Amino acid sequence: MSQPSGKIKTRGARKLKEAMAILRATGFGPKQTNEVAGYVLLALLDLGPDDSWDAARKPLLGITPIIDFVARKYRLRYAPNTRETIRDEAVKYFVEEGLLVKNPDDPHRPTNSGKTVYQIEPTALRLCQTFKTDKWDSTLKRYLSTREEIKRELKRERFIARIPVRLPSGREITLSPGGQNPLIKAFIEEFCPRFVQGGVVLYAGDAENKFQHFDVAYLRRLGVEIGSAAKMPDVVVHDPKRQWLVIGEAVTSAGVVDGKRRRELKDLFAGFHRGLVFVTAFETRTAMGRFLSQISWETEVWIAEDPDHVVHFDGERFLGPYPDTIIG
Repeated sequence: MSQPSGKIKTRGARKLKEAMAILRATGFGPKQTNEVAGYVLLALLDLGPDDSWDAARKPLLGITPIIDFVARKYRLRYAPNTRETIRDEAVKYFVEEGLLVKNPDDPHRPTNSGKTVYQIEPTALRLCQTFKTDKWDSTLKRYLSTREEIKRELKRERFIARIPVRLPSGREITLSPGGQNPLIKAFIEEFCPRFVQGGVVLYAGDAENKFQHFDVAYLRRLGVEIGSAAKMPDVVVHDPKRQWLVIGEAVTSAGVVDGKRRRELKDLFAGFHRGLVFVTAFETRTAMGRFLSQISWETEVWIAEDPDHVVHFDGERFLGPYPDTIIG
C-alpha cells in the first residue's frame, strides 16, 4: 500500500478522521471505524479531501471502484489482494447494519456477480450531509432512533428478492437471487417430482450460503461424510425407494458433469454403497449444445424448458426399440 504525501496527506487525513468520527458516532466498533472503513465511507459519499460534507452524494460503486476512488482522490493505493479485506471487514458490516445498500439498482443480481455495487442508504446520506453543522446532533439522534427500523426494512427487501423453493416434503427454503439458483429451483420443483418421486433433498447449494440447506445427519446415516472444504454439487437428492443418490449440477455458465467432475463426485460420495446418478441440468437445449462435447458418459441431462424428458449419456444399457416401433 503506497502512502500519500504533502498537502494531499494533510487534507486527506483530516477528512479521514471526520469519516471515522461519523462511523464511531453511529455505533460501529473498532474494526469498522479504522482507516479502511473511513475510506470506504468517503468513496461511497463521493467526497474528496476538499469537499464539504453537505456535498455528499450516493454513487453506485463496487469494491474495485472504491479502491480506484481512494487512489485517485487520496493518493493511497491499496494492493489488489486487499479487495477481500475491504469487503469482509467494512462493506459487509455496513450492509448488515443498514449503512449501505447492496445492488439497489438490481436486487436480483447474483450474489457472486462481478457487477455487484453498493450505495449509501438515503437516511445515512442525509445524516452525513449534516456533519459539522448545527443540525448534526438532532439528525444523529433521530437516525439512531430509527436505525433498527431501517435495518428491518432493508432485510425485508432483501428477503423479498430471494427465490422461494418448495422441497418435495412441502417445506419451503429460499435461495439468493440470480446465477444458477433459478435453475436449482426448477431442478427441485420440476425434475424431482417427475424422476425422483418421494425423494428427499439433502443439499441445495447457494452462493450466498454454501451450507444453508444441508442435512449432514441424514447423509451420515447413508455413510457419507462431507468436509467443509468439499466442492459440493448444486443439489443432492436421496431416492429411498431405489436407494439412489441423485447428484445434480445446475449449469448456466460452467460446472457441467464432465469426466473429471464425475470422478470428483464419485470420490466425494464414496461412502454411499448403492447407486449414484449424476445429472447435469440446463435451462434450454441451446445451453446444452454449448457444453455437449464436455458431458461425461454414464450421466444424465435434464433440460428445464422440456422437463418431461431426460437425455441419457450412456452406452449399451439403454439401447433397444421403443414400444411404438415393435411390429407384430
